[in-house]
Amino acid sequence: GAQQSLIKRKLRRGDIDIIIGTHTLLGSKIEYKDLGLLIVDEEQRFGVAQKEKIKQSVPDVDVLTLSATPIPRTLSMAMGGIRDLSVLDESPSGRVGVQSYVLEYDENIINDAIKRELHRGGQAFYLTNNVDELYRVASRLSKTFPEASVAVAHGQMDKAQLETIWHAMVNGQVDVLVSTTIIETGIDIPNANTLIIENADKMGLSQLHQIRGRVGRSHRRAYAFFTYRRGKQITEIAQKRLGAIRDFAEFGAGFKIAMRDLEIRGAGNLLGSEQHGHLDAIGYDLYIRLLNEAVLEEKGETITPPFETKITTSEDAYLPKTYIKSATVRMEIYKKIAHIENNVDKQDVEAEITDRFGEMPKCAKMLTSVALLKASAVRGRIKRIEQLRGEFRLYPEDLNLPVFVEISKYDKAHVQVCGVGKTPYFSVKLSPGDDFSQYISELISFYIQKSQELV
Repeated sequence: GAQQSLIKRKLRRGDIDIIIGTHTLLGSKIEYKDLGLLIVDEEQRFGVAQKEKIKQSVPDVDVLTLSATPIPRTLSMAMGGIRDLSVLDESPSGRVGVQSYVLEYDENIINDAIKRELHRGGQAFYLTNNVDELYRVASRLSKTFPEASVAVAHGQMDKAQLETIWHAMVNGQVDVLVSTTIIETGIDIPNANTLIIENADKMGLSQLHQIRGRVGRSHRRAYAFFTYRRGKQITEIAQKRLGAIRDFAEFGAGFKIAMRDLEIRGAGNLLGSEQHGHLDAIGYDLYIRLLNEAVLEEKGETITPPFETKITTSEDAYLPKTYIKSATVRMEIYKKIAHIENNVDKQDVEAEITDRFGEMPKCAKMLTSVALLKASAVRGRIKRIEQLRGEFRLYPEDLNLPVFVEISKYDKAHVQVCGVGKTPYFSVKLSPGDDFSQYISELISFYIQKSQELV
């Protein structure tokens, strides 16, 4: 009490240049004479309300937030231009990535992993987030490895007991520490290089990455085993999380993991309290575009609206619910299709869809064709494409007579130039079964080439 009062008085007078503390420093009872910089480490552990409190208590202070895995809302704000973003992706000298495995729980594999670590003189973390299970696991490991020292640590222990266990771990007197997620941050044991996590499917992606960071803090190769209960049918979201933690294991992977977390969980609300969640009303891509426009407007910069092409087709173009049952997965596939830029992209997307869901129905194939057509039309500044039975009409943004003459020579059997002097357009007539999207895309590429040559 007396020490805290002294610190508060010194802060109020400006006698302290740098102070390090917990979120208690953000309390309303603490006054600062001239606070200029606030550094928030482990940003992902702070809620929106706490961050808003920072802004209200010191509205003019510069804020630097640090995190290996920023929450989706924060990352979305950075990607949208509201916050500046810097990425540190170089590993410390001599460090190597953590070898990561995702598997059904197998006691023999786990025992072999711990045995190998003990034989090379190292230590291991065994994590299960069920306090009741900790002592059962510790008892089993003590029987399996009678020569090893096994300790238990969890948040319900008193401070003195935890401190004793931790000193023993730091000094190498504990070979295997069985604990809960209290080891998630702030732990640096270079000699601990094997990690086993039970029920990893129940944990968040960022949390898994943070916990994995407790090993691999030396020049030795470290190993992490993310396990789930044998025979358990894990959810689609959990599969994505575990797939990401397995795929992104190199140094600097935290940013990639945060981006994947953003994709899986959504960006949350910019003006609300949710730090994650999908923007079902307008979609994330449109949200980011609107956000970018708002940021540019606030900066006083000119906003150039993107060129839009309107396509009208007489064919159905969509992903049927009977073909892809999950609404979330359908949204994921729609996004992939929307990013088609060329015929190679179209073939890759169609191959992936067929591999995952079986033979594509006609309406799904039409959707990928329309996506390719739209990407080509935007590049060629074709403002409108209409399909009238077997004919496609392409309406360019500008009338360029020399280019129109060249187009009339392109393929007289299938392409005609019509309406010159009124509303000019290209008429494309193809035989049933022809790949209209590829043909018209090649025609537009020819149109772009001639436009550049004859300017």
